[in-house]
Amino acid sequence: MSTITVTTWSLEQTSPGELLPARAPQGDVRIVRSEVPSPEFSRFLYASVGGDILWTDRLSWPYTRWQEHLDRPGVETWVAYDRGTPAGYVELEPQDDGVVEIVYFGLLPAFRGRRIGGHLLSYGTARAWDLAERWPRLDPTKRVWLHTCSKDGEHAMANYQRRGFRLFDTKVEQEPEVPAPGPWSGA
Repeated sequence: MSTITVTTWSLEQTSPGELLPARAPQGDVRIVRSEVPSPEFSRFLYASVGGDILWTDRLSWPYTRWQEHLDRPGVETWVAYDRGTPAGYVELEPQDDGVVEIVYFGLLPAFRGRRIGGHLLSYGTARAWDLAERWPRLDPTKRVWLHTCSKDGEHAMANYQRRGFRLFDTKVEQEPEVPAPGPWSGA
């Protein structure tokens, strides 16, 4: 099996004042928290956003694993809608000692390049900073972090840096080369 070189960059903010919000896009774009844990909806978002950029780690998860993950205190999914249609999402996951990871963030291909991503990332990062206000048993957020890699969209790193994220680690690894799964098999 052939391999590809993948560079992974980890970025962080250590204060809510470091967030540099993007302007809201034109039109009817809304961001709403998906408050009812729904494996079907979360898998749809994951597969639809990541299908062309090689998100594969969760594709094999059974329904029960999705449900267990989504039921964890503090795990939140925030969805951007453009005129009522899901355009992208950001998933937050609390970790120990007031750390929140932006585990997944992205837009469906048809919505990229329309300034929705910067707005969604800004909004999702702000929700990471105030996560403990919605989940009182969690420690207040002291750090928000994420990672991106060379397989992600070409504008991902620049978007993170424009929102105030700073690079703190870089790793280069060889990974098996796999075809993009698309939002469903054969897409």
